[in-house]
Amino acid sequence: MGRKRKKTKKGRNRSGVNAGKIKSDILAFLNAHLDRAYSPKQIARKLGYRDKVSNNAIPRLVHELESDNKILKVRNGSFKSKKEPKEVTGIVDHVSQRYAYITETGMDTDVWVKTEHLQFAMDGDQVQVMIYGKRHGPRPEGKVTKILSRNRTELVGRVELAPNYAFVIPDNRRIHEDIFVPPENLKKAKHNDKVIVKILDWPTRDRSAKGKVTKVLGAAGENEAEIHSIMAEFGLPFEFPPKVLKASESIESSISKEELKKRRDFRDVLTFTIDPEDAKDFDDALSYQELDNGNIELGVHIADVTHYLEEDSVLDKEAISRATSVYLVDRTIPMLPERLSNDLCSLNPNQDKLTFSAVFEIDDKANIISEWYGRAIIHSDRRFTYEEAQKRIETQGGDLADELVKLNQLAKDLRKQRFDKGAINFETVEVKFDLDSHGKPLGVVPKVRKDAHKLVEEFMLLANKKVAEFIYKQKQGKQKNTFVYRVHDYPDPEKLQAFSVFAMRFGHDFQMASGSISSSLNKLMDDIEGKPEQNVLESLAIRAMSKASYTTESKGHFGLAFEHYTHFTSPIRRYPDVMVHRLLDHYLQRGKSPDREPYEEKCVHSSEREKRAADAERASIKYKQVEFMQNAEDKDYEGIVSGVTEWGIFVEMTETKCEGMIRLADLTGDYYEFDEQNLRVVGLKNKRIISLGDPLTVRVKKTDIDRRTIDLELVDEE
Repeated sequence: MGRKRKKTKKGRNRSGVNAGKIKSDILAFLNAHLDRAYSPKQIARKLGYRDKVSNNAIPRLVHELESDNKILKVRNGSFKSKKEPKEVTGIVDHVSQRYAYITETGMDTDVWVKTEHLQFAMDGDQVQVMIYGKRHGPRPEGKVTKILSRNRTELVGRVELAPNYAFVIPDNRRIHEDIFVPPENLKKAKHNDKVIVKILDWPTRDRSAKGKVTKVLGAAGENEAEIHSIMAEFGLPFEFPPKVLKASESIESSISKEELKKRRDFRDVLTFTIDPEDAKDFDDALSYQELDNGNIELGVHIADVTHYLEEDSVLDKEAISRATSVYLVDRTIPMLPERLSNDLCSLNPNQDKLTFSAVFEIDDKANIISEWYGRAIIHSDRRFTYEEAQKRIETQGGDLADELVKLNQLAKDLRKQRFDKGAINFETVEVKFDLDSHGKPLGVVPKVRKDAHKLVEEFMLLANKKVAEFIYKQKQGKQKNTFVYRVHDYPDPEKLQAFSVFAMRFGHDFQMASGSISSSLNKLMDDIEGKPEQNVLESLAIRAMSKASYTTESKGHFGLAFEHYTHFTSPIRRYPDVMVHRLLDHYLQRGKSPDREPYEEKCVHSSEREKRAADAERASIKYKQVEFMQNAEDKDYEGIVSGVTEWGIFVEMTETKCEGMIRLADLTGDYYEFDEQNLRVVGLKNKRIISLGDPLTVRVKKTDIDRRTIDLELVDEE
């Protein structure tokens, strides 16, 4: 009689091995490591089974999977997944020494890459990435397989000198490689000088990047050296090329009789400008005339830059290259040479000036009765500073007080019309620095926007909107006329949802229902005005919004609640406005619609340059904040958590509006983990939670001018 077969548990063979589960684990492991092959012994070690029986079975089960055509055997006898790895291209965002994100991949999420798998790609480089099966939190993990293009070949940094060599430590916090510089390549740079270094050899596993100093900017910490470092870091021009300056100086300044005949004459109409006290160029003016029917004729007169800026000329090519003026804390980097921006085009008082104008007949309810667009000539009777105009509005006394009070009321009516249609009232708190003669910050002063500022803004918005509508309504056949629009898309629903959660933490209700987003945002902005959480919530709300940009397709402007919108009012400092003037004049002369593609390319370029300018402006503000806090009083500061990352907590100090970081490694008494989904850190033992928006008391621990960082320490630690 035969022996009775011993029963086994479901899924296990006679040896007690759960073959199905182990095969599944082998497949999962190989699918999560698509970049390489493993021997059976390596697979066993990686899977980490503790029992000897399972480990002994793995080689046999690996071969069975290969026999079943589930995995592949390679030449050296190792095995790998049959899944083809997905490859995408993207941009390196090297946020930490340990890892980077690959952005702009065309996928719904970024790709997480360990620094050791970057193949020495640097921040901003375009790379090809192979995506593994495994994930790092919500993001897929990957490995750079190819560097497609380098973002930069020059870096800005500080020299550290040794007897026989030197290193340049990059200012950019996202460049984690120092640059080796041999003595013959130093260009007489001294220890601690700020320099521009050109990379000659990219880093490898065996050596650091090698470079050559091309420009010495000055001693680290000095205002000129630091501002020049920021300009160099963002690729901003230090000066105009000689040929561009020569071209600007050769422009004829007189206005011919023939030119006057082509223009509508406003020289006898009351006209004035309202600008900051320190303004050097005036690119917009307002004219005011009461009509017999009781309505007001309002003229929005804009500097006629295109009269002097010949298309495709040396000056024009330089202007499109720059695309925008850049406003750093202590200087302006202009789009146009001074001869144009401060002289020929600037609408200086008591001078005849050429303009491109939008003229509106407006009734006492701010309804637009008629409109006119065209080239004109004006003579500004008065230059107001914002403070002077505001005084007349408030006291209703002084020269032109009646006119300013009337215009202010019309502006308020136009503003109400915008908000009734869903415009968002973002009144962000901006700061400026009180600087001494050497550029050192003596204080931080909030910028206050009053009625005079809003008056000018409202009429500029009106002109921009109406010009866009005027062109959009015109057609040539079935085709819309080629034009340059300023567009602003609807906000990302997920970001809005996250914002809603944080607003609720402060006791503010934010409705997400369709059609109520604008009104809910406006109510929230009113509720938080003047409160400690104002800056943080405004900043978060702006982050939830889409970014405005230039394009030839009119997609509307969500933030302003305009169906069609453009930029017409600042051609001295924005190249898209120059394109708008040229196209508007072309259509007024009954010209045919030009090819769209060249304009779209310039729109994309202008949007990129605008972002660069904003980043540089923020960097200069951050530098001054760090410099200010370096010399600030040694005391405790009340602040609000403005950002949370896996390496630290950002806190904005309420008194100075400066932001610093508490490093998680510096939090004593517990180990804190980052909860990315809820933007908070949680103590493992004490379960203390520190979230975005929480109030904290901090003290300045360390400042680093080179990296523009402020390290804080927590004072009220529990």
